[in-house]
Amino acid sequence: MSAPLNIGLMGYGFAGATFHAPVIAHCGRAAVAAITTGQPDKARADYPQAAIVADLDALLARADVECVVIATPNDTHFELAKRTLEAGKHVVVDKPVTLRATDARTLADLAQRRKLVFAPFHNRRWDGDFMTVRALLESGELGRVTQFESHFDRFRPGIRQRWREDATRGGGLLFDLGPHLIDQSLALFGTPETVYATVKAHRDHASAPDYVHLQLGYAAHEVVLHASALTAIAAPRFTIHGTRGSYVKYGLDTQEDQLKAGLRPGNAGFGGSNETGTLRVLEGEQEAEREWPTRDGAYVDFYRALAASIKDGAPFPVSAQDAVDVMTVIELADRSEREGVRLPFKRAS
Repeated sequence: MSAPLNIGLMGYGFAGATFHAPVIAHCGRAAVAAITTGQPDKARADYPQAAIVADLDALLARADVECVVIATPNDTHFELAKRTLEAGKHVVVDKPVTLRATDARTLADLAQRRKLVFAPFHNRRWDGDFMTVRALLESGELGRVTQFESHFDRFRPGIRQRWREDATRGGGLLFDLGPHLIDQSLALFGTPETVYATVKAHRDHASAPDYVHLQLGYAAHEVVLHASALTAIAAPRFTIHGTRGSYVKYGLDTQEDQLKAGLRPGNAGFGGSNETGTLRVLEGEQEAEREWPTRDGAYVDFYRALAASIKDGAPFPVSAQDAVDVMTVIELADRSEREGVRLPFKRAS
């Protein structure tokens, strides 16, 4: 096996400290080599082996940093990622990769010209329930899918004073949870024919969307993607109907809460789920219902795949085109809400 992939982390706020650094450090194929942060004491205490540097220029100047992870506010992603690619470094960009599809296209094209990896951080392809759904659909148990519904609901009625709640900085659920929901759908079904959306700010004094309901139209089925900050009793995480039966799964993947609680990949129980799904299908002439076990989540596989791509030349499972397509759907959703119409999907060029 090749030497670990040395990664520089740009930003050590919630995303950098929770989703990136601990997963990098425990994936077995990468290391946190340097961190740029406004919280140097915290970063130094957590990762004493990492260099703490002042800014992106200092990060890019380090010969030992092969790849930079951009984990900063959404409205900074494009410029920071562009500078990283121009400096000849591979880059991982937290979602949303940009605020506009054309900017995502610019990054994808720049990475291709430079023969560098531009990886959108769509880590929720490694949610245990999503991996379970993917395998279930591939198995054919449900027959031909006619309806797919994916919810990411929480109950957060209070509005915190932070950039994630600021619409001018790319805050709100369309940019926060939207990329995950959309990317998972595109990974299963490809790009849709049409997009129709309701995007609202329902909480008192909210400036950024806290309710997102997307309908992606396909020739043979409909996909519904939903996220809300005002759901005290959550709907199923996944509901799938097909010509042979249905599948329902409640509860969110456990890895986010485990990482926030200080549990790390490799610890006993990390990524495990107590929530099984329910499958009801035709068996011969009769309907039969049974529990369908949920796979363990594996965020470490994102960074293992990144190391395999950069070090070994393996294809990275989340493509730059995937990032562009996700941003295109988000733009269409925003436009659909404003115009009140269903819009055709067309790839950004």
